Formats: sequence, structure tokens, C-alpha cells
Amino acid sequence: MVPSSPVQGRWQTLIAPEGLELRCWWATPVARVPEAAVLVLPEVFGVNEWVCSVADRLAASGYAALALPVFARTAPGLALAYDEAGLLAGRLHRDAVCARSFLADVTCAISWLQSRPGLEDRAVGCVGFCFGGHLALLAASLPQVGATCDFYGARVSSFRPGGGEPTLALLPSVTGDLLCIAGDADPLMPPEELAAIEAALAASAPSAPGRMRRQLVFPGAGHGFMCESRADYRAEAAARGWEALLNLFANALTRGD
Repeated sequence: MVPSSPVQGRWQTLIAPEGLELRCWWATPVARVPEAAVLVLPEVFGVNEWVCSVADRLAASGYAALALPVFARTAPGLALAYDEAGLLAGRLHRDAVCARSFLADVTCAISWLQSRPGLEDRAVGCVGFCFGGHLALLAASLPQVGATCDFYGARVSSFRPGGGEPTLALLPSVTGDLLCIAGDADPLMPPEELAAIEAALAASAPSAPGRMRRQLVFPGAGHGFMCESRADYRAEAAARGWEALLNLFANALTRGD
């Protein structure tokens, strides 16, 4: 396990295609070269305090973490509260996201990460939550992404942002490690969705021999169980999810790999 490190966090603006500004939260360990770089993709609530805290926590574990504003085209700086008004507003921006433009933004962010000292041209990790988990599976299709963790990314078996085949159809093109995590009490991740993910992971394994293809389902955990600010937060499941996330990145991204 990587020892806990002091963290430096700040806002960092990247310029995406067509001049779009991406106001990201950039967290790094202090006085040490990061183990690797990780993209953090938010829920429909945007890059809020909790998402920034995820990036900070990754930095404390030795990673450079960039929280990406996936709704920058319709809501620059979106940071909503975990209430009904926040959910309704966030879903409006979610429905405007297109896979093609999202992947262009991710490619821009990866290029920036791979230009940082000590991270040059290295594979990056990606973690997303809720809609960000769905988007993480899209990002996993990029060859620069070496490990992806999707926390309760709903509708991947039936939907792709902006249209097209469901996002699960991209799994054969994923070359890095892939871990999907959900709870069995999550109404947005019904049994048929979990079964479709399990089947797609198994079917995609031959295209990436030796790479992880795994789904973890935690008993009694609902939607958003990783987030301390949400009603469905479950401390035990969150601790297990965080441990699985760190193990994924340690095995796939660190220099000892």
C-alpha cells in the first residue's frame, strides 16, 4: 500500500477542442513523483466538494488526480448539492452529453496529464461514479487508459450518451484493466443490468489476455454508497470499494507493474 502523502489541490483550466475551457480540480502528492495519473469523472452533481475530495484522497495515496468537468459544454463549473433540485438540474446536463465530444475532452485531459513531469507518455487510470461511471467505460476504450473503475454506472447495457450502440458494446476495444462495482440494492443497477455487465466482461476477456475483467457486487449497498454526503452511503461497502480501486491502480499503473 502507498503511504499517505501531503496533498496539494488547485483549480486547473485546460483548453479542449474548439477552445472549450475545462475547469478541473488537480490534486497531487507533495514533494514526490506521483505513482501515476488518474482521471476522476463525477456524478450528475458535477465537480463538487465530494468529487474534489476523491481526487485529494487519491493524491494522498500517491496519485496525481484530475477531476474532469464532464458537463462543461452546458454548465461550466457545475457543482450541485445532493438534493432533489441538484439531481433534477444535473440530469438535464447529463442528457446533453455526447460520447464523441466527451471522448475529445478526455483525450485532451490525457494529453495534458502525459505532459506532466514524471508522467510522460504513461498510461493513466480512470474512475467514475454514477453517470461518471458510465462515462468511465467510454473512456476505457481509449488506448492510453490502462485501468478503469466504474462505480454504479447505470444504463451501460441499453444506452450511449448522444446515441449509438450501448456503451457495453465498446468493451472488446478496451485494452486496460476493467473493474465494475455496484450494490445489489441499487434500483438503477437491477439484476438484468448486472447480468449484462457480467456477460460483457466475460465476452471481452479474450480480446485483452492477462488483463482484469471483473465485477464486484456488494450486498445491501444502494446507489451512491461510496459518497458520505448521500443517503445511501455505506461505510463498509465504501471501504471495500476504495480498497479495490487502489489495488486496481497499484497492479495496473505503478512502476512496479
